[in-house]
Amino acid sequence: MIACLYEGHPLSFALQQFPTHFPVLYVATVRASEKTGDLSVALARYVAYQLQMDAVRKKVVSASIYPVLLLYAGGLVTLFLIGYVVPRFSLVYEQMGRDLPLFSRLLMNLGQLLRENGLLIFAALVLSGLGLVYGARRPANKQWLVRRLWQVPAIGNRMKIYQLARFYRTLGMLLQGGTPIVTALQMASDLLQSSLRGQLVLASAGIREGLSISQAMERHGLTTPVASRMLAVGERSGKMGEMMDRIAGFYDEEMARWVEWFSKLFEPILMGLIGLVIGIIVVLMYFPIFELAGSIQ
Repeated sequence: MIACLYEGHPLSFALQQFPTHFPVLYVATVRASEKTGDLSVALARYVAYQLQMDAVRKKVVSASIYPVLLLYAGGLVTLFLIGYVVPRFSLVYEQMGRDLPLFSRLLMNLGQLLRENGLLIFAALVLSGLGLVYGARRPANKQWLVRRLWQVPAIGNRMKIYQLARFYRTLGMLLQGGTPIVTALQMASDLLQSSLRGQLVLASAGIREGLSISQAMERHGLTTPVASRMLAVGERSGKMGEMMDRIAGFYDEEMARWVEWFSKLFEPILMGLIGLVIGIIVVLMYFPIFELAGSIQ
């Protein structure tokens, strides 16, 4: 990179030669600051942008930790009951020589299967998990999964809000760095899902033809009613960069509220489902004993 600078190339060109180390947005920020001469301010703005994006990611990750732990603990308890406790109950029932109810008999057969072929089943589960991880990392599978998630209304709307938050924060940073609006839209287009990129192309064409930013964004579904009004205020005040940063903050707060609401709702539902599964297993194990006690009486 230093050799490129000695050859007379600008800093953005030198950074562009190492895409694995310097993101496209970072290079675009440096390129925009080279035209205005405020490189230090632009880099500080980029650092603030990265900190804000990291804060959003941490909120999402922290909200998902407890449900994952619940699933893990519930799965371990279920496997312990089926693989260790149920086979011992089945031996007792075999010695009693009594016919078991259908569902209890199915549970005992499952327990015996796990006990006799535990290593084989464990190896199959591990291989299946590795296969799922490998498949999930392939770009084609990721795109297929993202398309399916976008088709779910509740999840698709939240994903759109999250992408719009990153999109507007990037636009705000680029506009504050002196980048023209059409160029900034092109630079930030990679942050959007493929269907939204097509809408962004139409919005950019509308802006070139004389539409205001708020009108173009609203017409092509790249904003919400509140954000559209904020864009109109930014156009009248001439502070579009700052206003887009505020819009991103508004979207981030909306996402944080949704994640908090979802986690508070999902955790008790998940605990109830895990408790229901464990309760059904316990009832099916003891049901023959209840029948035996009733027949003795």
